Amino acid sequence: MNLVISRGTWRKIWNFVLFQIGWFACILGAAHHQIGLALAISLICIGIYLWLHQNARGEHELLLKVFIYGLIADTILVQLGWIRFESDFPFAAISPVWMWALWLVFATTLKESMAWLQGKNGLAAVLGAIAGPLCYEAGVRLGAASWPSSDDQIFALIYLAVVWAIAMPVFLFFAKEKN
Repeated sequence: MNLVISRGTWRKIWNFVLFQIGWFACILGAAHHQIGLALAISLICIGIYLWLHQNARGEHELLLKVFIYGLIADTILVQLGWIRFESDFPFAAISPVWMWALWLVFATTLKESMAWLQGKNGLAAVLGAIAGPLCYEAGVRLGAASWPSSDDQIFALIYLAVVWAIAMPVFLFFAKEKN
């Protein structure tokens, strides 16, 4: 029995590991007001991803599209008063910069560790509707944000389920390699 792991599988594993590092860096950095460190770690993770990909322009476009979606989705959440982010730099009225980095780090997974979802839009939507809100709840529990009230939490989690159910198939469409 040969248990050799292919180069592509290693890339997916490292991509997943780098995403986890970036996610925890952003969340814990926000919770402990260490935004500079969080951004530096996130930029390293994103830089490694871009360095490994030959189509730099396509990768930049993917990251930009996911970033814009995330910025709008999170700013709506803030504007509705359903969440309060710690370390709300640059402005309290919009999504904070560490969330921008988090969306970008997440975008790096779409062609690598989450590529197995390509063509499975229903599953991607269901997983997004579950995992997206759970990630925000985890961030709240780790101190990176707070729900102003239990009603706000309920509305926010429903909103996030919809946002992520839409986002995952759309992001995977954006990530689809153009031949």
